[in-house]
Amino acid sequence: MNISKKKISEEIPVNQALLNVITPMGLEIKRNSLVIGENTGRVYGVVKYPQKVDMGWLSKITNIPSTIVSVGFKPVDNSALITAISKSIVQNRVAADSAKDPLMKQRAEKAAEDGEKIMLQIDQNGETVGLMTISIMPVARDDKTFTKVTRRVDSVLSVMKCKGRALSCLQKEGLQNISPTFPTVEKIENIIQRIVPMSTFVGGFPFASGGFNDGTGYYFAKDSSGGLIIVDTWKRSDDRTNSNMVIMGVAGVGKSTAVKHIALAEYMKGTKLIFIDAESEYKDLCLNLGGDWINAGGDKRGLLNPLQIRPAPRDTDEDNGKTDEADNSAPLYVDEGYGMSDMALHVKNLEIFFKLYIPSLSDMKRAILKQAIIELYNIFNIDWDTDIKKLKNTDFPTFSDLHTLLEKKAIAQKDDEHKELALLFHDLALGSDQFLWNGHSTVETSTRCICLDTHSLQNTGDNIKRAQYFTLLSWCWEQMSKNRTERVLLIADEAYLMIDENVPQSLVFLRNVEKRARKYEAGLIIISHSVVDFLSGNIKQYGQALLDIPCYKILMGTDGRNLIETKELYNLTEAEEDLLLSKKRGHALFVIGSKRLHVNFEIPEYKFDYFGKAGGR
Repeated sequence: MNISKKKISEEIPVNQALLNVITPMGLEIKRNSLVIGENTGRVYGVVKYPQKVDMGWLSKITNIPSTIVSVGFKPVDNSALITAISKSIVQNRVAADSAKDPLMKQRAEKAAEDGEKIMLQIDQNGETVGLMTISIMPVARDDKTFTKVTRRVDSVLSVMKCKGRALSCLQKEGLQNISPTFPTVEKIENIIQRIVPMSTFVGGFPFASGGFNDGTGYYFAKDSSGGLIIVDTWKRSDDRTNSNMVIMGVAGVGKSTAVKHIALAEYMKGTKLIFIDAESEYKDLCLNLGGDWINAGGDKRGLLNPLQIRPAPRDTDEDNGKTDEADNSAPLYVDEGYGMSDMALHVKNLEIFFKLYIPSLSDMKRAILKQAIIELYNIFNIDWDTDIKKLKNTDFPTFSDLHTLLEKKAIAQKDDEHKELALLFHDLALGSDQFLWNGHSTVETSTRCICLDTHSLQNTGDNIKRAQYFTLLSWCWEQMSKNRTERVLLIADEAYLMIDENVPQSLVFLRNVEKRARKYEAGLIIISHSVVDFLSGNIKQYGQALLDIPCYKILMGTDGRNLIETKELYNLTEAEEDLLLSKKRGHALFVIGSKRLHVNFEIPEYKFDYFGKAGGR
């Protein structure tokens, strides 16, 4: 039965309710903007794309908040394109050969190389190409918000190495082109369409590749659109040269929970974990993993003798390739001192320990103390050339031995300096501090999870905390560096305890551990509440390096002065600043090398059975 168009129009009435839903209350077309009801908008067209893109690149454009994005793709004839690309390659080669300006020559050579790669994809690999169009319209209710959104669009396009162009005098056509209820507008397509390979379009499509995936590693978190983030912290690439991590955020935003999640995932991948735990937050996790929990705040089983010399790791001299002829794996130098022995380096570390423990010690007394320590080592048959690896814990002197020597020298030489030093070290040898440091080292470990708990030090002075923290870190560095084939992750919570403006050497030591850890397949996680602690006074140059070196940064909720310093240090955008200011629990800005993601730590329920109750959930 034939039905005329007239009859159809008569039988299907106009749906006024639907029209009211899709029709704006008002529409005003301006030269560079639109007013749609109560919202202001502006249509942009992307007119330039990067020469090289990553998987999922389109998701960064399509997920800009407060924007409407339209993406189009039309296949074209490959043969005509190959001819055009071939001519372009020839022109660029000629331009490169004739160019006198090095910059112009380099650009022409790069354009020719890129053209050859595309032609190879199309001609030999059968790659389909087409005309791609991207339109973006930021919208907002007020001028201030609209300005912020348009800046965000410009910023994202700039980071992606794309170029956006506001469609001046074509806002009406741009709105029609971006609208799903209107066919494409040829005038707009002629301006913004560009030729791209099909793989670039499909690989960039947000629904084809959301989140972030290293290909190896473990589930880390979810991005703002719910995509999975799979990270391998031991992966090395151009912008990821180490496995260090810094985690910052005020109390209550989920730092401890996120750290436990990461630590458990690393443990399941075979990484050895060492915690320095100032708040007893990781005891349950350690015990649930069958690890060694050690009370390092005065327990006899958790004693580390600061006078015990620890073997210094030997770095490879990459610059000149010099190594010890007797052992190709041992270079001719250690650390920054060329030819320094284990004892020489340890004496330098002892100087830092004594500065932290007795800040008021004068230069003269430190010099006398240094002579006494060297003499003490010689009494125990330890000199500059002694092979430390052959000695046992009980072969080293203790603070009781040092105190006895200082008293003897005070009597023999009848001078005030040795007498005063003996009084200063009385507490270490016979007083309350003897339980921390006087005696032979008793720390013994045999598992892949070690927790050094310092919670019992909370009521002691800052000098005690800092000195013990430094002692523990020295022991941890020995564990991290003694086996280059074993992955070791040191998790230093409440890292601000290492900070002393009068003794910046402690931060220098921590910074050097970060710089050298990659050579020993090790990593360091710094956890603290505030970046301000690391950026004050005469420690800023060392504290800032400590926060800059890690390739992985997790920045959680914060405000006030700390937010200002964080914004300046990491060059945060307005959107990233708003994310930190919101202080939403479990949400963070995650920096992976040069990439930045808004992540949400949605942790599988089974993991909480390992975490315990301390540190929040």
